[in-house]
Amino acid sequence: MKLQDRVPSKELRGRLGLDDIISELQQNRLQWYGHVLRKEDNDWVKKCMEYEMEGATARPRGRPKKTQREIVDKDCKARGLNREDAMDHSRWRKQIRMTDDHDECEWLNVSSGTGSPGLSQTKSTEP
Repeated sequence: MKLQDRVPSKELRGRLGLDDIISELQQNRLQWYGHVLRKEDNDWVKKCMEYEMEGATARPRGRPKKTQREIVDKDCKARGLNREDAMDHSRWRKQIRMTDDHDECEWLNVSSGTGSPGLSQTKSTEP
């Protein structure tokens, strides 16, 4: 296969049996989240994850940055997971390994609703 063949990335990933980067990132975030949830309640990592900042500091202009917690919550919602599911390690691992169409995925919802800013993707409406 050569670069001049201009084979789409999706087709290459299919031939090689690879997931797209969005699925990989989502799985890694959820794997870490499950690991932290299974820790003891007095563990400092778990305490840091649940810590919320207080205080009135000057806020910068524009939309606030998304927190790790907001992104993980959105990932969990997209895969239909909750905190109790993480306590069963084998079930959690199986559920986060399942692939989906990324309809709810954070990283695909860029300004125009497509995968990349400035590029348009159309879904086929064939039956």
